[in-house]
Amino acid sequence: MSVLENTQNFVKKRLENAESGHDWFHIERVYKNALLIAKEEICNIEVVQLAALLHDIADSKFHNGDETIGPKVARDFLTKENVNEEIISHVVAIIENISFKGGNFEQNFHSKELEIVQDADRLDAIGAIGIARTFNYGGFKNRAIYDPEILPHLSMSKEAYKNSTAPTINHFYEKLLLLKDKMNTETGKKIAQKRHDFMESYLEQFYNEWNGIV
Repeated sequence: MSVLENTQNFVKKRLENAESGHDWFHIERVYKNALLIAKEEICNIEVVQLAALLHDIADSKFHNGDETIGPKVARDFLTKENVNEEIISHVVAIIENISFKGGNFEQNFHSKELEIVQDADRLDAIGAIGIARTFNYGGFKNRAIYDPEILPHLSMSKEAYKNSTAPTINHFYEKLLLLKDKMNTETGKKIAQKRHDFMESYLEQFYNEWNGIV
């Protein structure tokens, strides 16, 4: 089998019992988004493919906040697959720099491939699926759906964002609605706008129902 096929099988197995917002289907959607965006960009498609497949191989949210596990797992796997060191280093750098982390995280690495995979990952966090994933994770963490007394915190540090226990609706303002303006590629921006508009319509309907407005 090819490295790509082996990577897909490795990720599927590794994420077999993952929370459903961060499972193989999330990876598959990000992979498809990345390929879609990459069509319009000049890039190393192998790096894009491998990074998209491995970007959440050990999400720190499910490993006590440890951000070193994912890059290490990815590096060990790709090394065993005899992948070129330059490609391995690039993929690992993407994994280390892809996350939102409260929007206050300063990337120390930049590449077109990172821009593509980052946009692909962020697209899966917004729109209809993004809403479903957000409430699924909120339920997984036993968070309130909404509390009018708890306002969104719009200038959180990376640590505050990581440790937040705020109601799920707050997450729309603390992350989801911010992603449209953080997209890197033209394709990503175009798709994000449509999904952003859908989220705004959803929130309007949510508040109408919460407040008993027809």
